[in-house]
Formats: sequence, structure tokens, C-alpha cells
Amino acid sequence: MSVSPATTTVALRWQGALTSLSAADRTTLFDRTSSSDDRVRARAAEIVARVRDEGDSALRALAAELDGVTLDTFEVPRREWTRALDALDPSLRRAMERSATNVERVHRAFAPTPQETESEPGIVIGRRPDPLERVGVYAPGGRAAYPSSVLMGVVPARVAGVGEVVLCSPPERDRVRPSDVVLAAAALAGATRVFALGGAGAIAAMAYGTESVPRVERIVGPGNAYVAEAKLLVSNTVGIDSPAGPSELLVLADDSADPSLVAREMLAQAEHDPLAAVVAVTTSERLAGAIASALAEQLPAQPRAVVSAAALARRGAVLHAGTLTAAIAFANAYAAEHVLLVVSEATVALAALRRAGTVFVGGSSSVAFGDYMTGANHVLPTGGLARSYSGLSTLDFVRWTTYQRVSPAAAARLADDVAVFAVAEGLPGHAMAARAWSTGGAA
Repeated sequence: MSVSPATTTVALRWQGALTSLSAADRTTLFDRTSSSDDRVRARAAEIVARVRDEGDSALRALAAELDGVTLDTFEVPRREWTRALDALDPSLRRAMERSATNVERVHRAFAPTPQETESEPGIVIGRRPDPLERVGVYAPGGRAAYPSSVLMGVVPARVAGVGEVVLCSPPERDRVRPSDVVLAAAALAGATRVFALGGAGAIAAMAYGTESVPRVERIVGPGNAYVAEAKLLVSNTVGIDSPAGPSELLVLADDSADPSLVAREMLAQAEHDPLAAVVAVTTSERLAGAIASALAEQLPAQPRAVVSAAALARRGAVLHAGTLTAAIAFANAYAAEHVLLVVSEATVALAALRRAGTVFVGGSSSVAFGDYMTGANHVLPTGGLARSYSGLSTLDFVRWTTYQRVSPAAAARLADDVAVFAVAEGLPGHAMAARAWSTGGAA
């Protein structure tokens, strides 16, 4: 759309020295959770309970109420995926195939492997990654289709050896099925089944199972606030990936950085959502001012300028920290989904960063490349959850089986110390079981 400069002047929520932020400013800046709206939480809970109790009938009612469609059946036949893939624009198909190949290559290289160790002679402990039997992948839809999210969820599951990959994506109103590009991505990625279901209802269907939708063991993939809340609500029943919210970018820049490049990256992430959080922290006041000026210069030309302007006004910041050390300390506290390093000492900065969904090293490592094509996963923790969560990987699609082997000789050596422990904890039966081996064999 065309937007005049008068309606797109940059109004950053925060601008100035990092040290000038008040306690209230820092609280607001750092509080980016996506589950703070009581109305969203209550509505998601209502939908989840409805699907859990009523199954397919609830899904049909929700499709009519929320998506404006009448669904006789939820599952999309495989022939429709194949048809969508065959009809895909050749340039888009080529790009999607390249992305899928890179995602598979990277995730296969980092796939978990069985391990064994000997804690003492005769005591072998092992851990074996066992693929989950069935997982659910959610791909957002509605106003926009995200085939990249299909690839990021389905391909790693397939690499991990998951038996069945179920994909849910909202139906388009005029077609009562997900968009063709999502269906094409499902075919390309190797999904097993596809359902035209969206929102909190789709999450509940995969978590609890219905007459039509099979129950899964883990649900992954991004979505809106209702989807995020629904995933949290079902997390005591099924595994989930990290709760996801609006997109985030933190740029760390020093005087070697091109301010126009920093502004371009910030605007690229700001166009996702008016709730997106985009922040630049620099080592100098001069650079901070140049970045703010570049934002003002570039914003009017952005096709989604209104969305980007809203994000900058709500959660945008250009701050100067004085030193790279102070900027890194801020980054570790902020724990962003994406961190872009545009600093001369990028290797040093990378080593010091401990809390980020993914780090892009150097100005040429555009976040857009990671969103689509590098092979790293773009399903990442947001809202500061990079403090404790990691990005989606093959680890999300396996569970670990631990096993132990103790030889008779090792059992004899363990017996007395184990018995002492057991008696101290008031478990004499444990002590008797251990002492049975104290002479080298069970009594």
C-alpha cells in the first residue's frame, strides 16, 4: 500500500542512553509475554474445553463462528496437496525446495545420537533418542499463509524419525481448506495428514483427539495469542515447544555498523505485527542517532509502513550503551528471539551471548535469510523465554530412554554404600535389596 510520509513519521517508544531508562521503562521493555490478556486466556480456555468435551461437533461450530466456513470434513485429501504442489509457481517451488533441503541438512547434522558411559567398572549408563510416534505441527493462516512454518515444523520431525506428522492450518473462507501454498509445503515437507483447522480449536483437537483428528504426543509451531495460550493450557496433557509470541529483534551495533542496514533489519521484523519488538543497542550516541534517522528515512517506503510504525511506537527502541560489554549485558537480560551482531568484535560478542533464540553474526547475515533459507529453524522462543528455551530442533521430536547395566561384581561393590543411603532415608527394603548382592550374588 502507499503511505505518505506524514502518516509514517518514526515515533520510537524509547530513545536515548541505556542508563537513562527508569525502572518502569525497563519493566515495560522486558515484559513481552504473549499471555497477559485475561480475555484471550478466558476465550482460549473456553474453546479448549469445548473441543475436549464435544470433539468434532465443537470444531464444526467453531469453523462456522470464527472462520466463516462450513466444514463437512476436516481432513484435506492428499491429492489436493499434490495438485497444489504441481501448480506452484516454479520460482516459488524452487525456493521452497532449496529451503527444505537446507533445513533437512542442518537438522540431520545436529540430530541426537545414542550415548553410553561407564561411571565405574561394570556400571554402564546409556541414553537413546526414540522418535515420537505422532506429532502435531501448527501453521498459521487467515490473513497470510506461512509455508516456511510448515517446512520448519515438518522437516525436522521427519528427520527425527517421527512416525506420523499431523499438520493443522486454518481454512480459507472461500475454499474451506488451507491455502494452496501451505498444502504445497505439506506435500514437499513430507507431512502425513493435513486438517483444515485453526486457532485454539486446532490445538485442542491435536492435544485431546476427536472423532476425526488423532491425538498427538507433541505440538509445535507458531500462532496468534489464542494459539499460544491454548498450547499452554494443554501442556499438562501433551508436550509443546516454547510458547511463541510476536516477533523480536535486538541489534547490537558499534561504529563499524551501517545505520541504514540496521534500520532495514529493524523494519523487516517490525512489519510482522504491531506488537513486534525491535530494539537497537549501540556503543555510541552518534550511531544511535544515525539509526533513528535511517528509520525515519526508510519507513515511508515500506509496503507495511503502518504496521511497522505501530510496532516502533509500541515496542521500538534505539539506545546507546557506551560499551560493547554493557550492550551484551543488556542483550543477555533482554533474551530476544533474534539477535543481530553488527560489531567489529563479532566473535567475542557471540561467545558472550548466552540468551538468544538465534544469533546472526555480521551485517550480511540478515535475519530474513534465517527466516527462510539458511536451514536453521525459525520457530524460536519469544517474550524473554530465550532465558530457558531453545529454538525448535530434532530434540523436540524425540524422547530419551535411559538404561543401566550393572554387572554382578559391580553390584557387590555398590551394595553396602547403597544400603547406608537407604537406611538413612528410612527405606529398609531398598537396603535389603542392595545387601543381597554384597557377597557377589543375589540371595
